[in-house]
Amino acid sequence: MPARSPEREARERTEAAGEALPDEIVVRECATVEEFDACVRLQREVFGLPDLEISPRRHLIVARTAGGFVLGAFAGAELAGFVLQQVALHGGRVSGYSHMTAVGERFQNRGLGARLKWAQRERTLGEGRDFIKWTFDPMRARNAHFNLNRLGATVRSYAANYYGTDYHAAAGLHGHAFGLDSDRLFAEWELLSPRVERAASGQQTGRVREPAAAIEIPPDWGALVRDDAARAREELARVRTEFQQHFAAGLVCAAFERSDARPRYLFFKDEG
Repeated sequence: MPARSPEREARERTEAAGEALPDEIVVRECATVEEFDACVRLQREVFGLPDLEISPRRHLIVARTAGGFVLGAFAGAELAGFVLQQVALHGGRVSGYSHMTAVGERFQNRGLGARLKWAQRERTLGEGRDFIKWTFDPMRARNAHFNLNRLGATVRSYAANYYGTDYHAAAGLHGHAFGLDSDRLFAEWELLSPRVERAASGQQTGRVREPAAAIEIPPDWGALVRDDAARAREELARVRTEFQQHFAAGLVCAAFERSDARPRYLFFKDEG
């Protein structure tokens, strides 16, 4: 029997959980002006950002021309989601930088984000590259679980106010009203590492040993930003300081522990 691709395995695990996507979902490269325009519209729908923060059609076209790609998930003619990858250098090797992943509202929580990421991995490996990097908000528990536990990424660096003052569309607000910084973690995806191979086959990549350290984050960051901006600033400053301390000590963030009350990042002496 031929080996199943990680993309197919991700789809089958989603279907087994009773959250199957429509049968007609096809993941393929976006290549036309109309498809890139659909990516722009989907950004507005998903992120609620002003035009200043949207990646325009020209950016998507140039990224593809320069060696990157946009993989779109299509339900018939409808764009259900996409992932944008640019060419990057990491430690002198040519790699990928995953600038953006977006999934339409009616397709969320059904495994499409994972399907796009595994398709991205398969495409990148097919191009002879084995590393992808991207950023994510350290205060979002859902993203942390997805990146660390489900994909098998690790984190070794933290950027304070990476994009300038942040937006918080999920709270119906944006950070300019409160002076909230756009702190980001850098996810590192070693595509052929044992850790990522385990994730690709659906095996556990989360907590399997005692951590050397941990950082708790608020369980509902959007609500905290909306209801108590001063407290949100304090929590962001605390989390930033703790991450910087743990990374300075040589620890690697390699798992996330979900909890309704006390979600937390877990740190180890190696990636595991």
